[in-house]
Amino acid sequence: MSRKSSDASAALRQKSSSVLAALLCILIGLLVGLIALFIINPEHAWSQGFLRIIQGGFYDFPYGVGKTFTNSAPLIMTGLSVAFAFKTGLFNIGAAGQYTLGAFGGLYCALILNLPWYVCLLASALFGAVWGAIPGIFKAYLNINEVITSIMFNWIGLYMVNEIIYARGTGAMYDANNTRTWKVADRSPQSLIPSCGLSDLFHTPSTTIAIFLAIAAAILVWVILEKTTFGYELKAVGLNKNAARYAGINEKKNIILSMTIAGALAGFGAGLLYLSAGAEWNPLNTTSLPAMGFNGIATALLAASNPIGTIFSSVFISHITVGGSFLPTKYFPTEIADLISGIIIYLCAFAMLFRGVIAKKLHVDKNTPDANAEPAVKTKKEGK
Repeated sequence: MSRKSSDASAALRQKSSSVLAALLCILIGLLVGLIALFIINPEHAWSQGFLRIIQGGFYDFPYGVGKTFTNSAPLIMTGLSVAFAFKTGLFNIGAAGQYTLGAFGGLYCALILNLPWYVCLLASALFGAVWGAIPGIFKAYLNINEVITSIMFNWIGLYMVNEIIYARGTGAMYDANNTRTWKVADRSPQSLIPSCGLSDLFHTPSTTIAIFLAIAAAILVWVILEKTTFGYELKAVGLNKNAARYAGINEKKNIILSMTIAGALAGFGAGLLYLSAGAEWNPLNTTSLPAMGFNGIATALLAASNPIGTIFSSVFISHITVGGSFLPTKYFPTEIADLISGIIIYLCAFAMLFRGVIAKKLHVDKNTPDANAEPAVKTKKEGK
C-alpha cells in the first residue's frame, strides 16, 4: 500500500471514528434524559415526554420546524466561532460577548439608522470582530491567556450594551412598556432579513433565509481552513507558533486575525437572529449572558470543531430544545431538554477517549500483524 493511500485511509478512519463518537455521546445523553423522565413521572415519561423531545419541531409541524431553523442559524454561527478558534489553537470562550456586541450593532443600524438588512448584518459582524480582536491583541503581544480576557470582555460587553440601550437609547431603541428593544418589523421593515416565502411555509414570521446564510458561512469557513494557504497558516500557528515563526509565518498577526474572525462569526450570528425578528434584546436582563454564545461551545465540541459538522450538531441541539418546549408543563419541566443537551456536552469531553476505543474496535488496520499468529516457517535457511 502506498503512503498516500495509507494516509487517506487513516484520515477516513479518524473521521468515521469522530462521527461514531458523537453519535455515542448523543445516544447516552438521550438515555440519561429518558431515565430522568421516568424518575419525574413514569406514567407519562415515554409518550408525553421522550417522544416529544425526539420529535422536536416535527411535533408541531410546520411551526416547530420553522422555529428550529430560526434557532439553528445563530447557533451555527456561534459554533463556527468556537470551532474556528479551536482549529487555530485558541479557546474562544468570549463568543457570548461577541454575540452581544453583534446584536447591538445590528439593532443600532436597524432601529436608529434604518439601514438595509445586509448592511445591518455586516455591522453585526464588524462589532463582533472588534470585540474578538481585543483578546487576540492581548494574546499576541502580552501573551495573556485568551480565556481570561474573553471571559472579562463577555461581562464588559454585556453591561456596556445594556447601559447604552437602556439609559441612552430610551425612545429610540428601547420600548419602556415592553422592557425590550423595539421590534425591527415595526420600526424598520427594510432591516429585516427577507423570508423569501419561508415564513408563510412554516407559519412563523421569524423564519427567514438566515439558515441558508449560516450554512453558506459554514461552507466558507471550511474552504478557508482546508483549502487555502491562509487557513494553513492559521492552523500552523495554532499547532506550534514557534515552528510557524521559524517557517516565516507572522504568528502575532495570525492570532489576532483568528480571534477577529471568530468574533465576526459570533456577531454575525446575533444579527441573523435579531434581524429575523427572532427576539428582542432585553437590557434589564443584566445578570446572564446570552446562552447562544455558550451553546456554541457545545455544538463545536459535538462536531469535533468541523465547520460542516457544526451545521448538523447545531440543528440537532435546536431540534431537541424545541422539542423540550413542547413538553406538558403539568408533567415535566421544559428544562429536561437542556439537561439532555448538557449531558451530551459533558460527554463530548470524553469524545477523544470514545474515538480511540471505536478506532481500535471497528477500524483495525488489516496490515497490522496478528500477535497471536504463528510465524511463517521458512523453507530455506538464510544465506542459501
